[in-house]
Amino acid sequence: MEEKKMPRRPRRTAEEQPKNESLVYGKNPVTELLKSGSGVDTVLIAEGMAPAVAAYYTAMAKEAGAAVKRVNPNKLRLMTGTESHQGVAAFASEIEYATVEDLLNIAKERGEPPFIVLSDGIEDPHNLGAVMRSALLCGAHGIVIPKRGGASVTPTVIKSSAGAAERLPVARVANIGETIRRLKEQGVFVYCADMDGVPLRKNNLTGPIALVMGSEGSGVSQLVKKLCDGVVRLDMAAQGTGVDSFNVSVAAGIILYEIQTQRAAEQ
Repeated sequence: MEEKKMPRRPRRTAEEQPKNESLVYGKNPVTELLKSGSGVDTVLIAEGMAPAVAAYYTAMAKEAGAAVKRVNPNKLRLMTGTESHQGVAAFASEIEYATVEDLLNIAKERGEPPFIVLSDGIEDPHNLGAVMRSALLCGAHGIVIPKRGGASVTPTVIKSSAGAAERLPVARVANIGETIRRLKEQGVFVYCADMDGVPLRKNNLTGPIALVMGSEGSGVSQLVKKLCDGVVRLDMAAQGTGVDSFNVSVAAGIILYEIQTQRAAEQ
């Protein structure tokens, strides 16, 4: 008697795995998520979506600091588990944000002068993750990021930070400039990094301090720069090569380490 072979069960693809609870889909839910200021890692837009609609979600994603990927509608159906995805989905952040007051209280509880990092529009989640990793390792009490116009803390940021994003308190604010004013009222001396500043080691970086790092393209905004108490510069050896600046996460790492060194020498 011939042995009857059972049909092989097809292997489930990644898209057919149980639905990720951080995945939000549908035009209205995704729109509300992007407008809410909550963290968004990636916005998925179905291929074939009307150009005007696709442009609308692309612009909103950029404003929220999220990446955009065009995907096959069938892949989107598999990921969401429904035909009613309306051509758009987004992965939402799952971390809980702190307040600026929380960061100051952490410093107070440790008996240390505040040490805070602010992002003035860092857009690349990999750069933000790297900055957070350096901030944690250099003893910062937290990081402040904008609700609009920069990367939020997403799974990509968490991965890039090697887990630091889950240990370093993060505050999200509507206005970085207003936050700087509030920090100055609390006696915190605020520096920013810019090409026309004072060489790093010529600055006294001890005491209550905050460091502002600007976006990859335009750096620290002029308004924010005017609000800062000081501007630091990193000198470079390769002048005239066309490579005129450090990557923002590298620059942050160098400056944060110098702050840590000076603070340790004060103890």
